[in-house]
Amino acid sequence: MNKAQKKHYDSLYHQHLSALKRQGKSKATIDAYSRALRRITHHFDRCPDRLSINDLKDYFTRLIESHSWSTVKLDRCGLQFFYKHVLAKKWIWVDIVKPPVVRSLPDILTPDELSLIINSTREARYQTYILTAFSMGLRLGEALNLKIGDIDAKRVRVHIRKGKGRKDRFVALPDLTLHALRRYWSSHRNPCFLFPLGKTVEQRSKAKKHMDRGGLQKSFQAIIRGCNIHKRVSIHTLRHCCGTHLVEVGLNLRAIQELLGHESPKTTVLYTQLTESVNQNTIELINTMMGRLSIKLIEENVS
Repeated sequence: MNKAQKKHYDSLYHQHLSALKRQGKSKATIDAYSRALRRITHHFDRCPDRLSINDLKDYFTRLIESHSWSTVKLDRCGLQFFYKHVLAKKWIWVDIVKPPVVRSLPDILTPDELSLIINSTREARYQTYILTAFSMGLRLGEALNLKIGDIDAKRVRVHIRKGKGRKDRFVALPDLTLHALRRYWSSHRNPCFLFPLGKTVEQRSKAKKHMDRGGLQKSFQAIIRGCNIHKRVSIHTLRHCCGTHLVEVGLNLRAIQELLGHESPKTTVLYTQLTESVNQNTIELINTMMGRLSIKLIEENVS
């Protein structure tokens, strides 16, 4: 692009970012949608408002060959947003690219496998985190961001702030999880975070951030390998396990939907395909679920 074209592109890109912010998109969405615009501009070395339908078809054909369908879908959504909110043009995405609908079922860990994973964890911070994420069906970031003020021990519930879609919700707090959180927090007593950053107790007590996501994920995979578990699992699997096991102990789907913060009941119905049961009373049933585990909590070395 020459200087004039570059100036025009910079203006379009700025309008794209502004529109994303005005529409209240999350930081992750803004990053993904703006990356889509940069990628296609770099591919053609041409302003994105000068591209034809055939250009777009050619671009997505090449993108499918070099990237995953998740990337293709993100780029499609990003460019669709650009056409609608910046160019005020209709984006006929079905005629350009239509990613296949894949409905795969996640692997689910049994109570014995969960107990093995939690008991095999050698550090109290990771053991407490895994127990917390599973028992309350939390997403990775939701558990990491937990703060002291989010725990309501008297009402046996936890305030999850700005979950997916920036929505708050309350989740039931199992007795075992409350005991584990109290025990772990008493070792570092960080004034804010339940899972503070730091390798030593002193570092955790003064930390201004929560544990590192990447380090947590690597440690979790190392724990899985150490347990000789060959299922395809990640930290997010703990959330699926929670939903499935709650169906098994009899909690109704509406309560599970509220607990997990699902937008649509169709998402929650997934768990009926992974088990054989269905009943009520959230906190009692969650404690029943937790009672199926055999957990030995690690004593944090404070010295």
